[in-house]
Amino acid sequence: MSVDLAVERQVRACAALFRLGRDVEAALQMVEVFDGLMKALQGCPPDVAQQCPVVLNALLQAQERQDWLGLADTLEVDLLQLVAQQEA
Repeated sequence: MSVDLAVERQVRACAALFRLGRDVEAALQMVEVFDGLMKALQGCPPDVAQQCPVVLNALLQAQERQDWLGLADTLEVDLLQLVAQQEA
């Protein structure tokens, strides 16, 4: 099973909105992204499960700092890598 393309597209689209400074719209889309991610990460291996809180914490910290570029980077790089590791 490969990374669900719809989830990957949603993550990249959300990251793009953050990069454009459209943080309110991106934050609303991020809710949909996490709904899809929860399905993609169901039954993930223990090592991936241990990394989930680290990535989610990084996302939360970036959002609290209003670091939209950092948030976008974490979404596109760390979060998508985590999903890709789940299927390995």
